[in-house]
Amino acid sequence: QVQLVESGGGLVQAGASLRLSCAASGRTFSSYVMGWFRQAPGKEREFVACISPSGRNIDYTDSVKGRFTISRGSAKNTVNLQMNSLQPEDTAVYYCAAGTSYRGPDPTSYTKWGQGTQVTVSS
Repeated sequence: QVQLVESGGGLVQAGASLRLSCAASGRTFSSYVMGWFRQAPGKEREFVACISPSGRNIDYTDSVKGRFTISRGSAKNTVNLQMNSLQPEDTAVYYCAAGTSYRGPDPTSYTKWGQGTQVTVSS
């Protein structure tokens, strides 16, 4: 059974960097597609990035492309999201998700979700 726990959120100023991590417990984590989503108050959940089990397939939403980097940790029980040049528009609760099929931004392909970590970017 896969359980996901996010960490690394916080309050930063615009232009700063933040690194989110998702720690997984349970077997077969390395075989899962891993994704990051975010949700701001009053808004729909939004796809941010995802990575295939092998790491060869990676997708980003356009608004974070070139600024965010998703990667699997050296320890295969982690997935990270390096966020650079953060902007106030990035403020949201960020969720780690795991799925068994690579369909990129489709949230229905993810069956396990973490509890979320708050990222707040001030001007």
